[in-house]
Amino acid sequence: MLRRLTDWGYGQVNREQENTLYLECHSGISGDMTVAALLDLGADAKKLEQVLGSLPLSGFQVKISRVKKAGLDMCDFEVVLEEENHDHDMEYLYGHVHDGQNEHIHKENQQEPELHGHVHDGQNEHIHKENHQEPGLHGHTQDGLHNAREKHRHAHEGHHHAHRNMADILHIIDQASLTPGAKALAERIFQILAQAESRAHGVSVEEVHFHEVGAVDSIVDVIAAAVCMDDLGIVRCIIPCLSEGTGTVRCQHGILPVPVPAVLNIAAEHGLHLRMTDIKGELVTPTGAAIAAAIRTSDSLPEKFVIRKAGMGAGKRAYERPSILRAMLIEEKEIKNPQDRICRLETNIDDCTGEALGYVMDRLFAAGARDVYYTPIYMKKNRPACQLNVLAAKKDVPVLEEIIFAETTTIGIRRQYMERTVLERHIVTVDTELGKAQVKICKHKGQVRCYPEYESVAALCRKSGKSYPEVCRIVQEAACKNNGIKNEL
Repeated sequence: MLRRLTDWGYGQVNREQENTLYLECHSGISGDMTVAALLDLGADAKKLEQVLGSLPLSGFQVKISRVKKAGLDMCDFEVVLEEENHDHDMEYLYGHVHDGQNEHIHKENQQEPELHGHVHDGQNEHIHKENHQEPGLHGHTQDGLHNAREKHRHAHEGHHHAHRNMADILHIIDQASLTPGAKALAERIFQILAQAESRAHGVSVEEVHFHEVGAVDSIVDVIAAAVCMDDLGIVRCIIPCLSEGTGTVRCQHGILPVPVPAVLNIAAEHGLHLRMTDIKGELVTPTGAAIAAAIRTSDSLPEKFVIRKAGMGAGKRAYERPSILRAMLIEEKEIKNPQDRICRLETNIDDCTGEALGYVMDRLFAAGARDVYYTPIYMKKNRPACQLNVLAAKKDVPVLEEIIFAETTTIGIRRQYMERTVLERHIVTVDTELGKAQVKICKHKGQVRCYPEYESVAALCRKSGKSYPEVCRIVQEAACKNNGIKNEL
């Protein structure tokens, strides 16, 4: 089992099915790519438009359309601003990169690519433009290129950007018609961004004034991503790696190296895995990195899983590799092998309160531990203590160790991998005279056994007022009858 977003305080998902999302970020990640991929996966576009319409912001429109990249049909999410925006302007972002060598900036047109050439320092330079609505810059001479750049520079310097601080953005989120889960996630994404900018500029989080991040399109991207995650009922998200480019990119603060400082800080703080590619350009934007950090619950895919649904989101920037983010709803399939491996984590603790130990047990179970228990022991100087034991799958070990270190006073954890033999089992829901209940069905040498799940029995006890043994008997009899097995217990 993976960690759940709901375990981190992102609200409760009112879904019978808890969905697991897998994001394949081979072309990086940005806010608009994420929203487009989630919409293609099935998030409700009308619900999203209603929420965005409730924002206390003006000067923007949202466009959701279908586009083609590399011959593949996918969703495109675009925030159209009334004022000029350079975020997808490749000439503005990378026009400073000229070293006398042939430079190729690939841009795709939604219908068919157009090739426009011009002369620069006596070398041929080809610019392929990729635009979903209309072609980009046409061919020009070196003087024309200089004039175009000057126009971009003066337009950018003269353009008024709203420099919002964290309090301003939280106010915008609070005024929107968001569910508790979407609101909490949007706030978390901006907190991650604020902390990254704070570290980059050496100021407190309260003093951070967002530039690109505080712009209308970035605010809309973040809130839209949170709305779509909530609408899809995502409680777990697997992001193994983010592919990033190299070189430099122009932004509000000047020309910065790729990855830009905010992305580096987010990756370092939240343990995101980066894979550096030889693509010249910024594949991972700060907004994309913050979204990934906020929603990721694991970086490892299950050993076996099925894909229930897939979606693709298109990026606006154009590099030699098509900007595509793939999103998949997956379901882990249990391996029916009577023998498997399990890990036991153990640590001796002599200076934690009982309340703290009870809390860490709850967190460990919520994060995927198969079992958690304490054993009374005596440590040095005859001090009474306890040994914390956690049984878990190998893939969950890093998360569980992180929780143990964070929630207890231990300074070391022992780890032991063991072979074990288990019965084939699965969980079923049965109807009883008291209501629905979950039951574990186990098989051994042709015999079938049923074990009522504790939480289901306890809930029916509270609802009916009957005793635990009586409710357990009723649930067990219903389970045996529904599954055509003999009650042998």
